[in-house]
Order: sequence, then C-alpha cells, then structure tokens
Amino acid sequence: MIYTLTLNPALDHIVRLEKVEAGETNRMDAESVSAGGKGINVSKILKNLGERSIALGYIAGFTGKEIERVLRDEDKILSDFILVKEGFTRINTKIKADVETEINGPGLTINEADRQELINKLEDVKNGDYLFLSGSIPDSLGNGFYAEIMELLKDKEVAIAVDTTGEALKLSLPYGPTLVKPNLRELEDFFGVTIEDPQQIEHYSKELQKMGAKNIIISMGGDGAYFLSSQGDGLFLAAPKGEVIDTVGSGDSMVAGFMYGLKNQYSPIEAFKLGVSCGSATAFSENLGTKDEIMAIYNKL
Repeated sequence: MIYTLTLNPALDHIVRLEKVEAGETNRMDAESVSAGGKGINVSKILKNLGERSIALGYIAGFTGKEIERVLRDEDKILSDFILVKEGFTRINTKIKADVETEINGPGLTINEADRQELINKLEDVKNGDYLFLSGSIPDSLGNGFYAEIMELLKDKEVAIAVDTTGEALKLSLPYGPTLVKPNLRELEDFFGVTIEDPQQIEHYSKELQKMGAKNIIISMGGDGAYFLSSQGDGLFLAAPKGEVIDTVGSGDSMVAGFMYGLKNQYSPIEAFKLGVSCGSATAFSENLGTKDEIMAIYNKL
C-alpha cells in the first residue's frame, strides 16, 4: 500500500479575476475549491496514474470535513485522517489575476494524544509499503517528527520519500530516505551557499547522499532538474517545452512520478524522467497532470 502524509492540509479557495484593485471591492470571474496539501497532491497524481493510496494527516472543523468529502466524492481517493477537536483546517486563498497572490492560513495545533494516534496508525505500515512525508511540520510536533516516524519504521522495508526542507530534512537523512527533492533555492538554504554552476549542484547532491539520502532530485524550474541515483549515476534533464500555466503542485507531482516509477519497475533514470514528466504536465495545466498528459511528455524524453 502507498500512504501519503499531509500534516498541514488546506482547503484551497482559488479565485480568478482579471485584475485586483487594492482597497476596492473586487468581483471574481470564477472560483473553485479543492483539497490541498503536498501529500494530498501526491495522492491525486498517483490516482491519475492508476495507483491507489491512502491519504493520512490531521483535519479539524467544517473545512476538514469538506477536505474529506472532496477527496472521497470528487477525487475518489481513500483517506484516514485524524479529526482534531480544536480549531479548523486552514483555508488557503489563491488569487489568480494580473499578479498572482496567495493568502495562507495557519496550521493546526496538534496535542500529544493526536500525535500518538498518528504514530499508532503508522505502526500498521508493512514491508513493501511506500510512504510520502510531504510538506512542513506543525510547530506543535517539532522538526524531528518525520525522523521519529522513520525511526519507528527503520526495521521494515518501507520506501520513504521525504519532501521537506531545513532542519526537518536534516534530521530525516540518517534514516536513508529513498528520495529527497529540494529545489535549487532550498538546496542553497540547506547548505548556506549560493550555487552558480552545475558542478556545485552535483557536489551538494553528493553531500546529501553522504548524509544518508539514497536518490536525490534537485528541481530547477524552467532550467530543468538534476538527478543523482543511489548507484551514483547523475543526469541533468532540460525542462520539457510547453506553456507554463500554473506551477502549484509541480514538485509534488515530480515526487509522485518518481516513486510510482520505482514501484512499477522503472529504472531509476526512467523513474526520474517520469517524475519530470509529471511535474511538467502539472505546470502546463490548470490542474494536476493527467496520465495522458504525463505520458505524452514522457514519450518525448
């Protein structure tokens, strides 16, 4: 089974209008509401590729129940969220106009009982399962929470993708995550450097590998991506050609595509190409990439 974990999910309210006039009453041309969060995006891409997953995480209040409903009724994705008694799941407003603006709500406060309930659920993860640890960690859980999960599972053969940054990423590396995927800016921040040439990208990817990561993808937006496999093979891949419409979820799509590839016996290099195809298909669409869109790009790489 594949599990995705989103500790800070959101109900995404997407608003479209031609131009925002600050200080005035603005009327939208269109709006939509969807279940958002990095792990949830992974589940959606896996669903598009024909792979089942269970979305885990925390929800609260009427917004949390709406996320559960949308995933069940509209996205057809299984979920097993923990319902937190206090507060409500954040609403993130994304204004798509002449200038794009995002207003993100605060995350939930997770108490010790809710924390332990999630740990108990994760104890059911079995040998051969896949787990995605995606996104930021609530302050109430601490930066070491992903590492705590990996400590729990260290004696099981579980393929774990870690898509986070900073201290949370650093603490997870000794547990040998199957994949980490910082973008170029996050890689610079992690090592406290400015990267100016491809050789530095290769160097710092190898440093991540020395710290424990098995496979590393460095996403570079319009400049493509770099991959360092667990066998030490490296590859720079140019960004596929296409009109970029919305990059939200592109990184999540890349992570999902790579792990899907590994699960389905793609070679690591081909899994990387599939990941890039998933990320690009999402960037070229108003929604997350469909299987047809993904494979059309993959077949040209």
